[in-house]
Amino acid sequence: MKPLTKNLWRNIRDSLGRFIAIVIIIMLGVLLFVGVKATGPALKDSLNTTVKADHLADSQLLATTGVSKAQVKAAESVSGVQAEAVKFKYVIGGRASDVVALYGYQKGTTINRLHLTSGQLPTQANQIVLDTAAKKSGYKLGQTYTFTSGSKLARRTFKISGFADSPAYIEDTSRGSANIGDGTVRYFAYIPASQMKMPVASQLNIRFPALQTRDTFSNRYKDAVATKMKLVKQRVKAQGEKDLRAAVYANIVKTATAKAQAQLAASGMPAAAVAAAADQAIKPQLSTFQQQATVTARKQLSTSLTWQTREDLPGFGDYGGSADRIAAIANVFPVFFFLVAALITFTTVSRMVEEARAQIGTFKALGYGKWAIARNYLAYAALAGLLGGIIGVFAGNLSIPRIVLSLYKNYIPLQQVVSLQWPLIALSLLLALIATLGAAAIVVRNELTEKPAALMRPRAPKSAKRILLERITPLWSRLSFNQKVSYRNLFRYKSRLVMTILGIAGGTALILTGFGIKDSITATGVQQYGDVIHYQAIVRLADGKKPAAARDILAKSKAYRSAGTVSGAVAKLSAKGHSLSDVNLFAPANGNDLEPYVSLRSTASNRKLTLPRHGIVITSKLAKALNVTTGDTLKVATTNGQSKRFTIKGIAKNYVGHFGYLSNTAYHQLAGNSAKPNTLLVRLQPQSSKQNDRLAKQLLNHHAIVGISFTTTAKKTLSNMSGMLDPIVLIFILLSAVLSFVVLYNLNNINVSERIRELSTIKVLGFFDREVTMYISRESIVLTVIGIVFGYLLGNLLTAYILYQAETEAVVFPLTISIVGYLTATLLMLAFTGVVTWLTHRRLQRVDMVEALKSNE
Repeated sequence: MKPLTKNLWRNIRDSLGRFIAIVIIIMLGVLLFVGVKATGPALKDSLNTTVKADHLADSQLLATTGVSKAQVKAAESVSGVQAEAVKFKYVIGGRASDVVALYGYQKGTTINRLHLTSGQLPTQANQIVLDTAAKKSGYKLGQTYTFTSGSKLARRTFKISGFADSPAYIEDTSRGSANIGDGTVRYFAYIPASQMKMPVASQLNIRFPALQTRDTFSNRYKDAVATKMKLVKQRVKAQGEKDLRAAVYANIVKTATAKAQAQLAASGMPAAAVAAAADQAIKPQLSTFQQQATVTARKQLSTSLTWQTREDLPGFGDYGGSADRIAAIANVFPVFFFLVAALITFTTVSRMVEEARAQIGTFKALGYGKWAIARNYLAYAALAGLLGGIIGVFAGNLSIPRIVLSLYKNYIPLQQVVSLQWPLIALSLLLALIATLGAAAIVVRNELTEKPAALMRPRAPKSAKRILLERITPLWSRLSFNQKVSYRNLFRYKSRLVMTILGIAGGTALILTGFGIKDSITATGVQQYGDVIHYQAIVRLADGKKPAAARDILAKSKAYRSAGTVSGAVAKLSAKGHSLSDVNLFAPANGNDLEPYVSLRSTASNRKLTLPRHGIVITSKLAKALNVTTGDTLKVATTNGQSKRFTIKGIAKNYVGHFGYLSNTAYHQLAGNSAKPNTLLVRLQPQSSKQNDRLAKQLLNHHAIVGISFTTTAKKTLSNMSGMLDPIVLIFILLSAVLSFVVLYNLNNINVSERIRELSTIKVLGFFDREVTMYISRESIVLTVIGIVFGYLLGNLLTAYILYQAETEAVVFPLTISIVGYLTATLLMLAFTGVVTWLTHRRLQRVDMVEALKSNE
């Protein structure tokens, strides 16, 4: 083995602690960088693979007028379309009178395939397959399941033959809503299609086999589906109108013929001639009947067809949003984490090369070339960088995504797909080498420019200078000798001061950011349903119905506090070339104040906003989406066809959803003076989910009420959103804590190594071990405190930026970091400093003073 090669391995052996520290720091940086960046794609790839295997529909049609076989053929006439009609309706069933999404099972169905988790599919007339989520309600194989008489089935009782998952319901906590029972769908079920008393199917599933290789959450996929669905919708609607027109026309003719026959029979015409005379009598009206049939068919069809995409399926959008938020966080947090790791690594490697000055000078004096000498230290740095990088790459890419996927317990079992992100791997290894090899190259190059004699002599220590604190005589004179020395040393080694503060501030900021992400997402629901919205339920009234009937039912509930009558509508808002649909409009039935149900506060001044007589108040996220501000004009168009332009009079704080608020006068300018209040905002005392369900059933059983929704549902969605990020946040906090400890330990080691002669000197002069430790640790404690304070500021800035990146179209995350986050970050950093101080004390006790003080001449 060549002398320089031996020297390389000897250097690694003699500085094994530092070598391992470099490897660990690089490993942690790469692990988090690659691992979190790979998690978003892994989540999407896993769901894509799962729904592809189960042939999830790309789009589906819900038709209250039914789906004919001709409409199925019309859909399939579009190139690349696979279509299947399914019998489907909402019914009441089970021990707790649950709302059930009931489907007719047909053997050979290829779209939305069921994935059995136990038992078998319903092959006999009395068998039923339940949603796996129904197991939570205590249902088991072999039990009897009963539907209510109003379900209109061929039979009411069935035997549970199996449990299954469906790609149309990927999340266990949400199954959608219905206008029967308590309004909340609890689970789905499949019975033989022959047992459903439905003359035609009510759902049309559409699938595009050629698009299944695309990411279902990508714009490329969505645009391709939208393009194909445009033609599918046209043909299905046209065929539906044709079918419905024929049925309506036949009914009109039948009715008119019966009426004519009755009149002719009453006139005394012979029975044998009545039929022919009636047919002759209505012939002049056939053209009119045709026109009537066309108008009626179009009107019925326009209100009976509801198209949905995958984004509209329960839980699907939330899953994609969660993956996008993780991807957004991965663009910031791991990058910052890696920068901290790289910065400390750069310092460590630089210090390693500087310590080898005498060795470099010796090799140079012995005649070795610059490249041969440099290669020794470059290999050391490259080896540490590559080793840490490779371990981090595979540990991060293969572990973190799998951990997160396994913790997504609210979703159906996904086929875990974790691909190696080769571009990301190459980038991370390149950055790791820049941090290690780059540092070594810069320092070695500088060292090799000096002559051997200069290199073999130690660098002259930096001369002490007066510091600002010394000029404050009353304070300086009260400090002890040791304290004065410590403060002078702090500013004597400015590079070490900056690196230590940056290292501690970075660690504190990372830990604080982990808590901040969790706290801020949680705070979204707290602030939305505490500071902005004060009602607990929204009750929708049937057309033309007065709110008195609903109030009577509500008054019977012990939880009822009050109900405010408002006019509600869904509208599309447009301004400056931007538009946004599904905006909720609310206007009080009287006056211009929504208190105590909604608090409107200005985003600029936090002052209370009063609804203007002739303008509109919109929420902050809506203003941002439309790129408007106070004083701008926007167009409001309701789903009923009314539209009007309003001036924006205020922008209100809001965290979830898009809202526009009008005074009673302004609303009537939009909807007309005949518009009546159609909604109740209801304030309730806190009550359980079962009590909410019971109240919902009572309300929906009344003809005056068509719907009710509770804010607890939205709160639960936000809670799930927060819960889905818990694994990532926990990983952030744990790895940040480990990095912080390694950084502190490494920086402290560098500090001791740089000043070993100085420490040995004061030890020779009679300082006790504890005094020697405090001589250097006092500086670490001061820098730790300063670093923690800077870490608070940096943590807030980093959290704010991540939350900005993670915002969705309709959700704002307010910057919130709880006292627990601050305490945890602070206590961890102080604890790490304490441990490092203890380790330093043990090390200084073993210092060979004579060896350390030997001259290098």
